[in-house]
Amino acid sequence: MRPPLRRSFTARGSIATAALAGAAALAALAAGPGTAAAAGPPQPQPRVRVEIPGPEAASGQTLAGSGHTLVPKNGLGRPAPHLSAPTAAAADGRVTKVIDNGSTADRLDIVIVGDGYTADQLDQFHTDAKEKWGEITGVEPYTTYQNLFNVWTVDAVSAESGVSGDPAQGDVKNTALGSYFWCDGVERLLCVDQDKVDAYVAKAPQADLVVVLSNSAKYGGAGYNEPSKTLGYEGISTASAGNAKSGQVAIHETGHSLGKLADEYFYPDTPGYEHYEGPEADQSNISVLSADRMAADRTKWYRWLGETSPDGGTVGAYEGGGYYVTGLSRPTDGSIMRILGKPFNLPGVEAMIAGFYRHASIATPAVSTARTLRPGDTARVTVPRLAGARQLTIRWYLDGRELRHYEGRTTVPVRGLGLGRGDHRLTVRVLDRTPSVRDPGIAKTLQDTAEWHTHR
Repeated sequence: MRPPLRRSFTARGSIATAALAGAAALAALAAGPGTAAAAGPPQPQPRVRVEIPGPEAASGQTLAGSGHTLVPKNGLGRPAPHLSAPTAAAADGRVTKVIDNGSTADRLDIVIVGDGYTADQLDQFHTDAKEKWGEITGVEPYTTYQNLFNVWTVDAVSAESGVSGDPAQGDVKNTALGSYFWCDGVERLLCVDQDKVDAYVAKAPQADLVVVLSNSAKYGGAGYNEPSKTLGYEGISTASAGNAKSGQVAIHETGHSLGKLADEYFYPDTPGYEHYEGPEADQSNISVLSADRMAADRTKWYRWLGETSPDGGTVGAYEGGGYYVTGLSRPTDGSIMRILGKPFNLPGVEAMIAGFYRHASIATPAVSTARTLRPGDTARVTVPRLAGARQLTIRWYLDGRELRHYEGRTTVPVRGLGLGRGDHRLTVRVLDRTPSVRDPGIAKTLQDTAEWHTHR
């Protein structure tokens, strides 16, 4: 594995790129004699920061990542394939709602786009997309909260099947999104042309998170974790459709994009990463503090200290994280933010739930709140179900007074409220009292309300 690229922490503690060693130089423009001087120097192609997945381990544990690098935003810069067949052109850009759990305004919308699938392979793409989503929802807290998500597929028809760089570095495929292995000289780094991806993502009604599935069984992926300024999504995860560990790479990347979690892996025997001496980090899952200091200061993940974590072991302050061998600690020894195939640890689960609620609402009025409800009307609210026995709490209030006999119901007939004459307020509040959230600041965000005016 090549040495990781240098990083530093800003004054606020966020991980930022300070210098990028080993970045590939831009190719020179092909020009005839005398034309280079007339045209001037070539303009540099915009670059984006991506996370490199860890090298695949034949046996044992595969690290979730091996650093970041800057790659060309538009990939290899090849033109989009021309689709001459009418059936292929008609299928290109088709949008399907694979998982429908409600309106885009109230759900976290995942958009999956395929690359390297020809027109006659689109059924396979839809199967692959459902399987990858099934893999994601097999990991907590996605399992419990899967009904907060909508999943869309967008068909991107490629002229050729497969992905550039598979199986060999010199193999080139003409695909819709320009996916390619060997990005920045790293075989497992699977990059895309982000403008081409965005052109397809824009066809979906809404995108909060994007997954690009490449038609390949080769191990690889990438994490584009900068939010889109134009489409608003949190990030892009790339993965090989036919490789199980690539799916784990995608889950890890959502830890960054949705959970705002730091990487918990580190670089032994790498100059510059022996010891961290900077300020406290912003991310909730790495810290300069010991467990005792954390508990004394009542900060970071102190509420989880001593608890048994899903990824094994006890929550504490384990030395090594944020790329440094010492000076930064992580909550557990081996969550998915460090090792592929592991669950999120307890602080990670809490952060992911917070991320879900930044996009999803759990109280959707099924009767317009713009209407004034009369005695013959019924107030209705749509509340997503959680996977498992525990469900969301539903409470109703009339003019601020709780109607305890309606707790848990999603419908309330106005006639049964015993309204006095005049105007009244009927409010429903839906709360998530999950034991997986202990931070009061996060807990306050796990609720939604809807209110109707009523009149008798």
